[in-house]
Amino acid sequence: MKTALSASAQRRRRQLSPATVSHLAQVALVAVFLVVVSGAVVRLTDSGLGCDNWPNCSETPFPEREFHATIEFVNRVVALIGIILTLVVAVSARLMARPDRLLSRAALIAAIGMVAQIPLGGLTVLLDLHPLAVMTHFLLALIVFGVVVFVAIEARRNVSGPARSTESTAARRATVLAAALLPLAAALVVTGAFVTSAGPHPGGDGVERLGDFWTSLRVHVWINGAFGIGFAALLGLLLLARRELKGVLVMALAVLVVLVAQMAVGETQRNNGLPWELVLAHVAMASLVWAGMVGVTVELVQRVGWPERHWLRGQYTLRHR
Repeated sequence: MKTALSASAQRRRRQLSPATVSHLAQVALVAVFLVVVSGAVVRLTDSGLGCDNWPNCSETPFPEREFHATIEFVNRVVALIGIILTLVVAVSARLMARPDRLLSRAALIAAIGMVAQIPLGGLTVLLDLHPLAVMTHFLLALIVFGVVVFVAIEARRNVSGPARSTESTAARRATVLAAALLPLAAALVVTGAFVTSAGPHPGGDGVERLGDFWTSLRVHVWINGAFGIGFAALLGLLLLARRELKGVLVMALAVLVVLVAQMAVGETQRNNGLPWELVLAHVAMASLVWAGMVGVTVELVQRVGWPERHWLRGQYTLRHR
């Protein structure tokens, strides 16, 4: 009897509070964003081969005092910190006092995605920065970023409790529209990656370009316009449901601010010969728009439910978790 009570007490001592897990998830979210940004710095400064082998940097684990080698090495350190933090969140989610299976699975997926960056990064260097390898490396980081956004929101929900649900028509339509805009936001990021692969910043001297720059840019602009129109409609629906979805509206307005700034930076960089500093700002803001759309969609689904049919036909239902 005493042994059983002792084992139970030990399990309770090992458990983590939902607040602790939430804080760890928020730190991991910032870390993964920095991984995305630092990876963009590597590419835009032509530092992709600053360390010409992997996992060492030239002949030693640490770089020589040279700009490109230092940039690449710092990116590896930032990525390692991101990997460690996502692993910590994955373990912490399993040790939470009130287990959340969905949170645990999402945190594990994020951790696996970050760990997968290690061999993928090595392969990218070994392939001399082949554009498809570089793009895959970048897009995997963005996928993980989106998953960690979900983890952070879900972890916070375990602290604050379930959000107040709503079933207004505007809220339901906003949920369906947000879910439809999410793949369009992903397409926006992917086409932006193609533009970078075809442009003057492929990652290093002599690195192969991928496709035609102006064709890639034209497709990117079209998708950006389609996303902008859809996002404007989403804001209109959220304004109609502002009483019950005030927090989501604020998040969407923040995305709008970043989106407008990104468009302004995009036009400025195009008119000024694509300086890498402006391209970096554009990439960072694109990542924030993607994360913001994931956040808006997750918040709406948690409050309204998951759309199962097409709302334009009036034949949809919403399934709550």
